[in-house]
Amino acid sequence: MRILALAVLTMAAVSATSPALAQTYNPRYPVCIKQIQTFGGERIECAYTSLEQCNATALGLPAQCIENPYYGGRPEGGRRYRQGY
Repeated sequence: MRILALAVLTMAAVSATSPALAQTYNPRYPVCIKQIQTFGGERIECAYTSLEQCNATALGLPAQCIENPYYGGRPEGGRRYRQGY
């Protein structure tokens, strides 16, 4: 009977925890929002083209806008150059 009770408690504890979300930086967007989640976690979402757009979303939330360190923007002038000649 103790083994059954222990198994039920173990199953309840495992199912009560939420799955961890991977934090990824989307290299297509230059601005990310870093939002504080319940119980001290944080989530980073990179889906903004400007700081103004991100700040409008973050208004009133426990969040802050940051520059994407992995932004793969275009080179100066907006042109793509071929390499490897």
